[in-house]
Parts: sequence; structure tokens; C-alpha cells
Amino acid sequence: MGKNNKNNYAFIDSQNLNLGIKKLGWKLDYKRFRVYLQEKYGAKKAYLFIGYIPRYASLYRSLENFGYSIIFKPIIETHDGQVKGNIDAELVLQTMIEYQNYDQAIIVIGDGDFYCLVKYLAAQKKFMRLIVPNRYRYSVLLRVTKPITFMNDLKQRLEYKKTSPALTGDVVGGST
Repeated sequence: MGKNNKNNYAFIDSQNLNLGIKKLGWKLDYKRFRVYLQEKYGAKKAYLFIGYIPRYASLYRSLENFGYSIIFKPIIETHDGQVKGNIDAELVLQTMIEYQNYDQAIIVIGDGDFYCLVKYLAAQKKFMRLIVPNRYRYSVLLRVTKPITFMNDLKQRLEYKKTSPALTGDVVGGST
């Protein structure tokens, strides 16, 4: 059965993805990334975990139009204006809620807090691939994970270009 005939799901830490790519000096085209997940890995669903900030409502609608299922986390603004919205628990919980509904999971993170999830999914033959936003800035706990793809290698394919009618920018919320 080809990848497109599979029923795989992607689970994406939006803040980790956004900050990882930003540190590389480019911006992700979220529309093209969704197509990539479908075509390359057969991701029928792509859950994007993100902190909810009302002023970004149009951004969230665009992401949904691109095919992402958004799971919101309430955010907290600190006294110095920083936005915090750790999505780790939501990502793990949603991965397990959907466990019976997908063949394999694509996990898009660089955070070592997810090591136990990746390890468990791999042991159950439910893990397809880890996609790390930045090969130079990810947890040592994940370095033994196989297979792994680095967004660094996908710049040519997934970088936002001003002429493309897709979404990019600073997706907010989630853990760093």
C-alpha cells in the first residue's frame, strides 16, 4: 500500500516548529508544509497545537483552510509581555485519543519532553517519522530516534516565497 493510501496523522508543536525555523533564518509556507505531509507521509490529518490569541483569529482560519486541525491551548501573558502556552500535554493526549484512528504518527517536535511518546509509539509500531524543526537545536533525547527528517533540508521545498499565496509568519503559542 502506498503512502497516500495510508491513514497517517501528523502531530505538530507549532511553536517549536515556528521558532526552530525562524532560528534558521527562513519562514515556513504552512500551506506547502501541509501538502508535503500528505504527499510524502500520507498524513490524512495534521493536528497543529497552538496557543490561542484572539487577535490571530484570521491566521487560525487560514491554517484550518490549509487542512490543519487546530488544537488550542489557552495562553498566559507574563508581566513582561511574554506569551506562554505550553502544549505538551495536549499533543500527547490528542495522539493517544486518536491512537485507534491512524496507522502511524508523524511527530513534528524538537523537544525532549516528547521522548516517551515517540518511544511508546515506536514500540507499538505506530510511529512513522520524527520531523525536527532545526537540526542544530533539538533535544539530545531525540537523537536516537529513527527515522528522522530535519526541516533544515526542506528549505528549498517549503520556504515561504512572497509570490506564493500561502501562509507564513509567526505562529504563536506552544512550548519552546
